[in-house]
Amino acid sequence: MAQTAQNPVKQQLKIVVPNKHGEKLVGLLHDTGSGEIVILCHGFRSSKETTSIANIAVALENEGISSFRFDFAGNGESEGTFHYGHYRREADDLHAVVQHFSGANRIPSAILGHSKGGNVVLLYASKYHDIPTVINVSGRYDMKRGIKERLGEDFMQTIKKEGFIDVQNKKGSYRVTEESLMDRLSTDMHEACLQIDKDCRVLTVHGSADEVIAVEDALEFAKIIPNHKLHIIEGANHNYSSHQAELASVVVDFIKTSLQQDKATS
Repeated sequence: MAQTAQNPVKQQLKIVVPNKHGEKLVGLLHDTGSGEIVILCHGFRSSKETTSIANIAVALENEGISSFRFDFAGNGESEGTFHYGHYRREADDLHAVVQHFSGANRIPSAILGHSKGGNVVLLYASKYHDIPTVINVSGRYDMKRGIKERLGEDFMQTIKKEGFIDVQNKKGSYRVTEESLMDRLSTDMHEACLQIDKDCRVLTVHGSADEVIAVEDALEFAKIIPNHKLHIIEGANHNYSSHQAELASVVVDFIKTSLQQDKATS
């Protein structure tokens, strides 16, 4: 289960944002009073309380930078039903959050996602072109990989025959429908990354010992995203279990540098 952040935070305000389907997305605003705000996105079957996401929020706060971490629809405290896949729909959830803060004159300056959330922020950048800094932490490049490990070797035959697969793991159970599987398989990260503006600064962070998504995926992102920086954390696993401080430091440094560049050009 996800742990909470290691440090107490100064002020967290629970905010509810409706997505375009009318579902309430629940998040926590770490408000330092800064004009800048960073939106933080969790991964697959996770939540805003994920250790990495919560600790990055605290690290940003310690540098005087506000952030908002929220639950995608069907996850955590947010309304909706959990769906396998739905990458583009989660990018639309993120868009609803960005619009909420932009409407309150707090235009987000960066978006960050871990694991599936890393895919979501890259898909967002490929579609909306309104955020200057994007951070992909351990996202997946090849969406055809990592499926049989969760669904079994014969997942395609099973889902064609039964119409769904029920998956049981330590976090509970969930159902994968043929539609949601096809949604994942039709998500083309290569094509999406080619659509990211060259002015958009992208950082990919990945652990060299990632046991869920191979570090080779990070190298593929580095090849095709035009304005890209790659940082491999030696020895880190997928959840950065023993590398939380290094992850937060890399992310915060990149965001601070990006904010300085934005101010210099504004």
